Amino acid sequence: MKVSRIHECGGPEVIRYEEAPVPTPKANEVLVRVRACSLNHLDLWVRGGLRTLRLTFPWVLGSDAAGEIAEVGSLCDRAKAGDRVLVAPGRTVSAGYATAHGRDNAAPDYGLFGAVYPGLNAQYVTVPEANALPIPGDLTFEEAASVPLVFLTAWHMLVGIARIRMLEDVLVIGGASGVGIAAIQIAKLHHCRVIATAGGDRKLELAKALGADHVIDHYRQSIKDEVKRITGRRGVDLVFEHVGKATFGHSTASLARQGRLVTCGATTGFETTLNLGHLFSKHLSLHGSYMGTMGELYDLLRFFEHGLLKPVLDQTFPLSDVRGAHERMAASKHFGKIVIVPD
Repeated sequence: MKVSRIHECGGPEVIRYEEAPVPTPKANEVLVRVRACSLNHLDLWVRGGLRTLRLTFPWVLGSDAAGEIAEVGSLCDRAKAGDRVLVAPGRTVSAGYATAHGRDNAAPDYGLFGAVYPGLNAQYVTVPEANALPIPGDLTFEEAASVPLVFLTAWHMLVGIARIRMLEDVLVIGGASGVGIAAIQIAKLHHCRVIATAGGDRKLELAKALGADHVIDHYRQSIKDEVKRITGRRGVDLVFEHVGKATFGHSTASLARQGRLVTCGATTGFETTLNLGHLFSKHLSLHGSYMGTMGELYDLLRFFEHGLLKPVLDQTFPLSDVRGAHERMAASKHFGKIVIVPD
């Protein structure tokens, strides 16, 4: 089979398209014939060499995929050959305290395909049967592969952690990103007023078309000043943050009294400052979030089945040109998910 993988960390040039043996599923695993993958910023960070990761080369990238089950292990009792499935991006085999309480994403061995466990950018992959979920509704393979990581992350942040409420004011930082696009839709699902930031007229218009009530160009406008203008100086109830250093000060300053901020990342840097006086005098809450639970993934997939949430696709690349996909994402030319299709 063909696979896209790296033998060392570095720029897009380290990605190789090469032959590898078709894996054999273990007793509790299924073999998936991959029909589509999608790219995440995580792929760029792993390829570039995250210091927290311990990769075994050659390493296969990719956390999202969808396809058909080609073979099932002897202990599998739900999946069967021919099933159309998407892959839950995080896996654990732990049976400890966290998983017993429904928090599998907090288990000690929890990790993402392509980062902690070998990835999905291949013609065939093996995954635990529990990670192969039925594709909801009439989603195509390309659409299904664009759902799991970003929508699960956004759902856990807004619904699981921040406890979003109907009719709140929500600020979505980076509304043109994968998780931002998911966040806009989830907030509108709760009939919230959404203020989204993005860079450039095209992305601002696309964010509005997706449901954002107000948009802010974070390259040309002050986020906190625009939020105060839009909300009559009140601020927002909830900030969806994942950019970090470049926006965090604006994000906290945009919160109303008793406002909540939830963050899942820091693409522009981890170091920032925080006015503790504002934190306690305004009764603010700050939350960190990482991925989501398997139960939450099942919950949100029901909304795709009924057409209430929708994946947004950008451009498709063949598996032989994963390098081109990485270059497009690195240049921030995309709006929606960049999809990779095995040749």
